[in-house]
Amino acid sequence: MKIATVIARVLLGLIFVVFGSNISLHFLPTPPPPATPAGDFSKALMQSHYIYVVGLLQVMGGLLLLTGRYIPLGLTLLGPVIVNILLFHIFLDPSGLPMAILVGALALFLRWRYKSNFGGLVKP
Repeated sequence: MKIATVIARVLLGLIFVVFGSNISLHFLPTPPPPATPAGDFSKALMQSHYIYVVGLLQVMGGLLLLTGRYIPLGLTLLGPVIVNILLFHIFLDPSGLPMAILVGALALFLRWRYKSNFGGLVKP
């Protein structure tokens, strides 16, 4: 189980460091947003520069996962981003749903593996 945890942590960390960095550095080709509600949502994020905050959270959370230090903090930073990714692909762009489900499953697995660190959040 330890090996699966390390694989999930590194994979999730790499995903968020690469795609979070791409928001600012533009090293992966991205097509222009389509004329759909998903495109409108993406345009709003870009025009308001809110996308840079999301990218920073992705990079910070991903680096915490990759380094293996403060993993619960990294999962906490990435949690809202992952929920937003899942909802975006469920409601606006189903073509990316398989990857979103994979990311969500990796995060849930890691959340389960580090459940003792999150105990204070759910205690009455």
